[in-house]
Amino acid sequence: MDFDTVMQELEGLGKERMKTRYMSSGAKEPVFGVATGAMKPMSKKIKIDQALAEALYATGNYDAMYFAGIIADPKAMTEADYERWIDGAYFYMISDNIVSVTLSESDIAQEVADKWIDSGEEMKMSAGWSCYCWLLGSRKDETFEIDKISGMLDRVEEEIHDVTERAKASMNNFIYTVATSFVPLHDKAVETARRVGTVEAKRENKKPAILDAYGNIQKQVEKDRIGFKRKYVRC
Repeated sequence: MDFDTVMQELEGLGKERMKTRYMSSGAKEPVFGVATGAMKPMSKKIKIDQALAEALYATGNYDAMYFAGIIADPKAMTEADYERWIDGAYFYMISDNIVSVTLSESDIAQEVADKWIDSGEEMKMSAGWSCYCWLLGSRKDETFEIDKISGMLDRVEEEIHDVTERAKASMNNFIYTVATSFVPLHDKAVETARRVGTVEAKRENKKPAILDAYGNIQKQVEKDRIGFKRKYVRC
């Protein structure tokens, strides 16, 4: 399938209800409003096509950018490629659900995510912390340095109430993910969540979100889901 065909099919799959939902979360025109599940037949035909992914991402169309993440070749992308993608991520559904997901399947994921976390830029910080969530939720525990992840928990506890709104959400999710998916630091993450307490994250044109990592962790403990790992990160 070529670029024009993909764009035509995405447009045909668009639904006004989904478009409204995406735009209420921060998406801007152009948006078709394609449900992610509706993209699967096309992705099965294409599988991996980095050149096509790059062309689709460059459109600035939310649905095309999302589909780009599905068919991209994460290990073929360089740090410069990821920097270009994150520079085009104008709201969290792109930074956290497209760019960071794609990055998490690369061999340079931690290296790039670490730089983004330290950048001080909201979308980069959000993507960096989110990338670690995707990594911890899918890769074996022995893939990670315990001291490093422990230090990141300490950093979250110290900074979470003072960082940008999107970073708050991603850092809160990091605590939750460590507790539920990284068994060596489950206890520390639970205690970190307890000390952090609820986190208020302001949202444009909406009531503030009240984030409660501790409460959500306890729900997973009750369901005996500690140690959960995803089989697949991307759709």
